[in-house]
This record gives sequence, structure tokens and C-alpha cells, in this order.
Amino acid sequence: MNGSVAYLVTAVGCLVGVAGVVVAVLAVRRSRTRPSGRMQAGDPLRDADADVLRGDPRRLRAGDVVEIRQVSYVVRGTIRLVEGGWSWAEHLLDDAGGVRRWLSVEEGPDLELVLWAAEPGATVTPGAPTIDFAGRRYSWDESGQARYTAIGATGLDPAGTMRYHDYQAPGGARLSFEAYGEAGWEVARGELLHRAEVMIYPQAGED
Repeated sequence: MNGSVAYLVTAVGCLVGVAGVVVAVLAVRRSRTRPSGRMQAGDPLRDADADVLRGDPRRLRAGDVVEIRQVSYVVRGTIRLVEGGWSWAEHLLDDAGGVRRWLSVEEGPDLELVLWAAEPGATVTPGAPTIDFAGRRYSWDESGQARYTAIGATGLDPAGTMRYHDYQAPGGARLSFEAYGEAGWEVARGELLHRAEVMIYPQAGED
């Protein structure tokens, strides 16, 4: 009787051990096959209350007004980019004085808003692990190539490809290199925004 019980206990223990190994192997395989990219479409934990109170950055389009750090901008155009199963958007903004900025909207999975200013006189080029620019040292973050569609006054063809290299510095500072089609690199510096710093006033009506 005791021998039978011991045998059963041993057998059950072996089965539990085998099941644990199988679960671990499946978990490792799943983590290795997870797609990578700049931004994953959709965030199931998104802050819906902030979207209601402050407007939804994911729904920005030409004609909308965006207030960032108490400065009002009008959305002049939008570039939507796709890389594999990932997507993000870049919106061209124009203030009352004609100053232009870009606002990038990404989810990966958290919502990330970055306000960009072009650096047309920059002579730096991408590719190095770190880049010193305007008194900061930026470290390489990611690079790739995406397909884009452009709507509104972006100055781009309606569709095409874009290459990018992104760098980051402590404190949320960003440095980006983008090349659309056969054009050369365009350099921009970015500042990471808090959600509370952005207020959206839709002007174009609902779809």
C-alpha cells in the first residue's frame, strides 16, 4: 500500500515537472518571436479619461488646434508611418507667428508625445553609437525603414518610404534623423511631453 502511494506521488511529481518545462519553453519561444518596432497599434490600458478631457492625440488631423505648453498650433498636415505590424504618426504644426514644429504620436505600448524642432543647419550624420550635438550627448535608440502616407501640407509625396535613426539623451531629449525617398537626412531635436501639457481642440468634425 505504502509502495503504491509512493509510486503515485513520484509519478505525479514527474508529470508536474515535465509540464513546468513545457510552459517555460513555450514562454521563451513566445518572447523570441514577439515582433519589434517603434510603436504597437492600440493600447488596451490607455487613459480614456485624459482623452475625454484633453482630446485624443491619436485622432489628430489637419485643421485641428493643439495647445502645447500654452502655445496654440494648427495641424497643417499628417504623416502616417507603418513598419511591419507597427505604426505611428507625425503631425506638422504651425503657430500664429509661422513657427513650425512636428508632434509625433506613438504607442509602445504607453502613449508617447514628442515635440520636434528642425535643425536645418546641422552637420551631424547618423550611425554612431553616440552623437554630441548642441551641448548634449545622445545615445542610439533605434533605426529602421517605414512606408508612409502623407495628408495635408507636409511637402511630401502622397506615399513613399522613410528611413530613420533615433537617439535619446537623459531627461527625455531626443535627436532624430529622417530621410524620405531619395532625399538626404533631415535632423530634428525633440522634447518628450507630459500628457497634461497637450490640449486638443478638434476643428474638422467627426468622421
